[in-house]
Amino acid sequence: MRRIAEAALVLVALGCGGCSGGLLGADGNPPALYRLETPPGYATASERLPLTLTVAPPRAAESLDTDRVAVVQPGNRFDSFSEVRWSEPAPAMLQAMLVRALQAGGRFETVVAAPSRVPGDLLLDADLRRFEATYGAQGAAPVVRVELHLSLVDTRRARLLSSLLATAEAKAAADRRAEVMAAFEQATAKVLNEASVWIAGVDLPSVSAAP
Repeated sequence: MRRIAEAALVLVALGCGGCSGGLLGADGNPPALYRLETPPGYATASERLPLTLTVAPPRAAESLDTDRVAVVQPGNRFDSFSEVRWSEPAPAMLQAMLVRALQAGGRFETVVAAPSRVPGDLLLDADLRRFEATYGAQGAAPVVRVELHLSLVDTRRARLLSSLLATAEAKAAADRRAEVMAAFEQATAKVLNEASVWIAGVDLPSVSAAP
């Protein structure tokens, strides 16, 4: 299976630039909005199944179920960047990325985001556990950590087929907006690739048969 290309970072509003410092402090300017995207068509499956996969919106703690870019300070203190926001709440953004990645994988006839009017044969349940930039020593660049727990369920039989804890991290090249956002891009791409490889390898012979 070819690996999914790394997610492309899309700047929605305001120039990214090479802004330095001030990520945690208010500077009076409106926040820049960012969106992570996964280009389609980079992963392939050996067999396409006549099934519909429904991707549920990831559950997340209140600190992650937001458009704010989460930060973990030394001492496990939660914070968020003042000058950047996601273009939509992080779980919604990741749900859309999962749908596109699994559509590109080609294993299922249809992949849709819940809620959907299309009846699903399988459900991909998700739990977003980490999606944050973690700071260590004073002045050091943060490490972005992404953790997503996935469960594949046969909804026709209410049976769990397989589960995966996908984790990844990427160290920002510098404590600047562009570099930190690039680290989110890299870590998220790794998690999506791990999820795509996993779901392509799940044995589904009983699912493809009639109940």
